[in-house]
Amino acid sequence: MKISLKLNISTHWGDEVYVSGSGKELGLRDPEDAVKLQCLNDSEWVVEFDSNEELIEYKYFIKRQGGSITWEFGEERILELSNAKKVYASDSWRFSNAKENNLFTSPFINSFFRRVGKRKVKSKKLNASVKFQIPVSRVDSNYSIGMLGSAPALGGWDQNQVKLLTDKDFPNWIAEFPVADFKPGIWEYKYVIVENSSKHIVHWEEGENRKLWISEDTSKEHTYVASDQPRGFGQEDWRAAGFAIPVFSVRTKESAGVGEFNDIKKLVDWAVSINMQLIQVLPVNDTTATNSWIDSYPYAPISVHALHPIYGNMKSIGRLKNQSMQKKIEKEAVRLNALPEVDYEGVMNLKWEFYQQSFEENKDEFLVSKAFKSFFNSNKKWLQAYAAFSYLRDKYETADFSKWGEHGHMSEKQLANFVSPKKAHYDQLAFYYYVQYHLDLQLKEATAYAREHHVVLKGDIAIGIIKGSVDAWRWPHLFNLDAQAGAPPDPFSDVGQNWGFPTYNWEAMEKNGYEWWTSRLQKMSEYFDVFRIDHILGFFRIWQMPEHAVHALNGMFNPALPNTVSEIRSRGIDFDLERFCEPFLPAEYIHRLFAQDAEWVFQHLLDEKSPGEMKLKSHLQTQRQIKDYVDKLLAEGATDEAFKNRVFKSLMALPCEVLFQQNFKDKDRYDPRILLHETNSYAYLDEYQKAKLKELHDDYYYHKHNSFWREIAMKKLSMIKSATNMLICGEDLGMVPSSVPGVMADLQLLSLAVQRMTNDESLFWKPADLSYMYVTTTGSHDMSNLREWWHEEPSEIQVFYNQILGFEGEAPEEMEPILVERTLQQHLGSPAMLAIFPIQDLLAISDQLKRENCFEERINVPANIPHYWKYRLHLNMEELIKEKNFNSKLRKMVGESGRG
Repeated sequence: MKISLKLNISTHWGDEVYVSGSGKELGLRDPEDAVKLQCLNDSEWVVEFDSNEELIEYKYFIKRQGGSITWEFGEERILELSNAKKVYASDSWRFSNAKENNLFTSPFINSFFRRVGKRKVKSKKLNASVKFQIPVSRVDSNYSIGMLGSAPALGGWDQNQVKLLTDKDFPNWIAEFPVADFKPGIWEYKYVIVENSSKHIVHWEEGENRKLWISEDTSKEHTYVASDQPRGFGQEDWRAAGFAIPVFSVRTKESAGVGEFNDIKKLVDWAVSINMQLIQVLPVNDTTATNSWIDSYPYAPISVHALHPIYGNMKSIGRLKNQSMQKKIEKEAVRLNALPEVDYEGVMNLKWEFYQQSFEENKDEFLVSKAFKSFFNSNKKWLQAYAAFSYLRDKYETADFSKWGEHGHMSEKQLANFVSPKKAHYDQLAFYYYVQYHLDLQLKEATAYAREHHVVLKGDIAIGIIKGSVDAWRWPHLFNLDAQAGAPPDPFSDVGQNWGFPTYNWEAMEKNGYEWWTSRLQKMSEYFDVFRIDHILGFFRIWQMPEHAVHALNGMFNPALPNTVSEIRSRGIDFDLERFCEPFLPAEYIHRLFAQDAEWVFQHLLDEKSPGEMKLKSHLQTQRQIKDYVDKLLAEGATDEAFKNRVFKSLMALPCEVLFQQNFKDKDRYDPRILLHETNSYAYLDEYQKAKLKELHDDYYYHKHNSFWREIAMKKLSMIKSATNMLICGEDLGMVPSSVPGVMADLQLLSLAVQRMTNDESLFWKPADLSYMYVTTTGSHDMSNLREWWHEEPSEIQVFYNQILGFEGEAPEEMEPILVERTLQQHLGSPAMLAIFPIQDLLAISDQLKRENCFEERINVPANIPHYWKYRLHLNMEELIKEKNFNSKLRKMVGESGRG
C-alpha cells in the first residue's frame, strides 16, 4: 500500500520537516531515522512511502537550523488503513501554544464536556473512502458536530442535509463516505454544531471554507483522510469557577473530627448548587513520620503514592464485630467531630485503633479477594516499599532510616524477601495494604461522583519529599540527601524559607526516563483531573542550602552558572577569598546588632581575629552549630526562651555576613550571596566596589541564567506534561525568572495570579488585566483570608479600597460583606480561565455564615515552622447545602460572570 502524507504548515527558511512513527518506514519512532518531507510551497510539505501495516501511528516535527527539534502538540496521530491501494492523508500542524489545547485535557474529557450516550452510527467497512476527522471537545451532550460542503455527499450546502459525525471516539469526531461519492476536483466544506433533537445548526466554524482535493479517478481503490484541526465556533473563551479547601478542613455530620474522602461528595453537591465546577485541595499523601501533630504538615509526604490514613471513612469500611470497641470508637468520633479544630493526634489514634481491629477481623477474607489482588498487582512496586517502610518506622520508632541498622538499605532482592507472605511479620505489612486499599477505593468513588456531576478535583503536588520517606529510602540516588530545598528571601520572609527537603538529582532521574515522576503523576491522575505544581520555579532552579543551614540566606540556586575568580575580577572587583567569603564581623557591628546582648555574644561565640574585627569560634561556624549550642544552654538552664527569641535571628545572620559563597559542585567557582548589598560586609566597602558588586549581583540573579534555566525547565516540565493528560496549573510566585512566562505559554501551563502577590512594582493584580491562561484568586493556604488581611496593612488596604474596589473616602475598619462581594465579582469577571476562591472568602459575603473570628481561619503561617495544620470549617456541609438564599446568590454571581 502506498501512503501519501501532506502537512499544512508555514515554516521559516532553513527549516526541515520530518515525520516519525511506528513501523520501519517511519523509523520506529527514532527521530534520527525519521522521514524527511519535501516542501511543495510556502505552506505544504509532502512525503510518500510504502506500508503493509493495518494501522500507522505518527507525529511531525521541525528541525531548525542548528539542529534543535520542535514537535507538534499532542499524541501520535493514528491512520487506520483499509484495503485501499493508496491512502492520501492531509494533516494540519498542531501548534503547542494554541489555547484550545487545554480543552482536550482530562477535566474537559472526563467531566466538563463529558458525553452521555454517544451517538451510534450505522456504517460498513469501506475499502476506498473519503474520511473526515476533527477533534472537538467543547460540545454538550445535547449537541453534535456536523458538516456541510459543496459535494452532494456533503449536502450541497443545504442546511437541511447536514451530515452528522460520530462521537464514538470522543473527543475525535469522524465521518466517512464512499470515495465513489466524490468526483475528482476540489471540494469545499465546513464543520458546524448541531442541536441533536431538531438537527438545527447553532454554530458555524470560524474561518474560510476548508478544501479537499480528490486527485484521481474515484473508481480506483483510493482512500482520502482529512485530519483537520479546530478553529473555534464563535464561542467565548470557556471559563469556570471553583473553591479551595483542604480535605482535613471539611466538616460533616458523618466524619470523625477531620474531613474525609467520602466528604468530598458533599463538597461536590455544594459546588453544583453554586454553579462551580472545580474543588481544589491540598496534598493528600501520607505524612506519618513522627506520629505527632507535626505530621499535620501536608507538604512533607513520606510517600508520593500512598494516601493519608487520616482521610479514611470508618463507616464505609464496615462496623466492627467487636461491639464494645465499635461503641467506644463511635463515641470518640462524636467527641472529636464536635471540636472547633482538628485534633490531629486524637483522630490518628482513633483511626489506627479502628483500622487495626478491622484488619484483624477481615484479613483472611480480604487477602484472598479478587478486588485486593487487583489493587495489589496494579500498585505493587510502591505499595510493598511503603508497607515495609511503615513497619520499620514503627519498629525503630523513627522515620530516619539511617538509624535502622541492617534495614537502613535494602536491595530489590532483599526487599522482595522482606515482604514475602512467608515472613512472620507479613500481617503487619498487609495491614498497610488493607488501609491503602480502602483509601484508594474511597477517593476513587469521590472522584467518579465528581466527574458524573461535571465537577473536577484539583490536586496539589508538593515540590519535595522529606528525608525520612519511602522514596528517599528506596531510591536515594534520585535525591541530594546532603542538601536542603527552600526559597530565597522575599517580601514575606527576609531570611527566605528552609523546607528541609532534599533536592532532586535530576541527572539521575533523566537516566531512567524520569520513571519516578511518571509513576507519581500517573497515580495522581487516578484521583485528580487538574493539579497544581507547588513552587513550579523549582523546575527552573531550586534554592538549595547545605545541611547545616537553618535559615535560607546562605543558599544558592541549583543548577546555576557560578563565577570564576577571573570572571569576578574582570568586572573590576578586587576579589579577596578571605575578605569576601568569610563572615566579616567588626566589633562595632556586633555592638550595633546585639545592643545589650553584645557582651554575651563576644564571650560565647566570637574570638578576636584582629584589632576591632571578630571571627566565629571554630566549633560555631554554621547556623546549625550555633542553634544547637544555644539550645544546649537553654536545656541546661544557662539561658531562657526570652533571651533566645531576642537574639536568635541576629545570631543566624552572623555566618551569612559574606559576599560570595563557594559553589557546592565546583569549589573553584563562586556564587554571589543573595542580597549581598544588604550585608554589613558590603557596607564597609568603597563606593566603586559597591557599585561593581551590585552590578554583578543583579546580573547573576536577574539576567545571566534566563536562557539556561529556560532550557532546563522545558526538559523537565515537558516530561511532567506528557506523563498524564491532567490540566496543569503552576504556582509561579516568588522570585520569578524572566524565562518563566515563555515556558508556561509554550507548554500551556496555567499561571497563578494571587491578587496580593504581584510580580512587578504594583501592589495588586487587577483581575480584568489578566490573560486567559491564568488561575485568579484572592489568596492561598499560605496567606491570611480577606477579612484577616484587612487588619494587616492599613496603607495597602486604603489603596485597595480606593483604586481596586473603586470606593471613595477612608477604608472601613472591617472588610464588610459588600467589599468581599465586590472583590469576588472582579475575579469572576476576569478573562482568566479559572477563578478559584478559598472557601473562607466565599462565606465572608454573608454576615450570617461567616466565621465570627476571622483570625481563626488561617490555614498556614509559612514563617512558623513547624506549624499545626488544624483549621476546620465552622459549618457542617449539610447545613451549607441547605442555605438556599446564600447558594442562590453565589450561583447568580457565577452565572452572570459567564462562568459555569
